[in-house]
Amino acid sequence: MDEKDLDWRGTTLEDIKMFPNEVKKDVGFELHKIQNGHNPTHYKAVNRWGAGVIEIKIKGDDGEYRVVYVAKFVEAIYVIHAFQKKTQQTSPKDVNIIIERYKAVIEERRKLT
Repeated sequence: MDEKDLDWRGTTLEDIKMFPNEVKKDVGFELHKIQNGHNPTHYKAVNRWGAGVIEIKIKGDDGEYRVVYVAKFVEAIYVIHAFQKKTQQTSPKDVNIIIERYKAVIEERRKLT
């Protein structure tokens, strides 16, 4: 199996670059696993955000971090959002970003077929 490409959406890559170094290393490790067909270490499917949306959970010294992606498509893994989780509930702002970027991926793919 070939390693899948990562398709970064919006400011996701820039957001990850702002994470603490240890968290960035963990994000890279987890995304590499996904690119090679494996599940991340700590994750949760969140289908209410979009079919096939997965949230990677990463613990940093200063709190919780999340990277949200969709890997169900053959051509790429769409990394649609990354953020530090400040409360137990994901903020409405972050949920809206995830849903909008997911919809954009679906619409783009629809236009290609």
